[in-house]
Amino acid sequence: MSDQLITAVSKDGAFRVFAVDATHTIAEAQRRHDTWSAASAALGRTMVATLLLSAAGLKGADDLLTVRLKGDGPVSFIVVDGTSHGTVRGYIEQPHVTLPLNLVGKIDVARAVGSRGLLAVTKDLGFGQPFTGQVPLVSGELGEDFAYYLTQSEQIPSAVGLSVFVNADNTIQVAGGFMIQALPDASQEEITAVETAVKTLPLTSEMLRQGMTPAEIATRAMGDVAIDVVATKPVSFKCNCSKAHFGDIMKSLRRDELTAMIQEDHGAEAVCKFCGRKYEYSETELTAFLQEKDEDNGN
Repeated sequence: MSDQLITAVSKDGAFRVFAVDATHTIAEAQRRHDTWSAASAALGRTMVATLLLSAAGLKGADDLLTVRLKGDGPVSFIVVDGTSHGTVRGYIEQPHVTLPLNLVGKIDVARAVGSRGLLAVTKDLGFGQPFTGQVPLVSGELGEDFAYYLTQSEQIPSAVGLSVFVNADNTIQVAGGFMIQALPDASQEEITAVETAVKTLPLTSEMLRQGMTPAEIATRAMGDVAIDVVATKPVSFKCNCSKAHFGDIMKSLRRDELTAMIQEDHGAEAVCKFCGRKYEYSETELTAFLQEKDEDNGN
């Protein structure tokens, strides 16, 4: 079964709810980047959050949402792209991070990410300049950090749950999350009731391991507030890199850099940070790039 994300609304019109099972998506990212447990949890939670934010904030076919996370922990820098189609890709600067479990026996994501740093979310909706909202990290656990971003930067009171269960061999057993957003009609009493329900929830990974679907997780998260599922879509890891894209980057290099690749290396290799795919360029291809550069410069 493919990974799945659902969108729901409460019957009273006070809340939007999103929930996702992203197990195969995060497993693919772990395989491509060879992440170890703490890095897997940090990258996986960021990717799950990006899927949820993209579902909530992107509409157009070419819309793009980018999350950049920089903390003072050992994983350092994380970048994730999400689309309105339910696809996501991401990379982590330091993939080989594993740490002792925290005080409650879980992967110490807060220590891996760090509690000091920045979370930035950029939305490119295809018109004008992309919009970027940025907030300081508040915990490093990431669920709280994304909820803080939504409340502070987008003025949407929100609850976010993100969870990745990593096996002893570093593979991913389950991964997923949920996001609840209060709409303008939500009363403070209703918001407080949902907050209370969320506090009693087990981890999303535990619910997924019990076999619960995204719709069942959303229903559980909302407590006594009834919801209607209004949309369901598959989600997956997908990178849009190409040899042509990296070729354009090669063409932008200085003439002496291209010449050195031809004369000293007799070719070049480009590696995509997001998916690890490698692209080879022969001496002939690099020479053609030089010729194009000369023609563009009128030489």
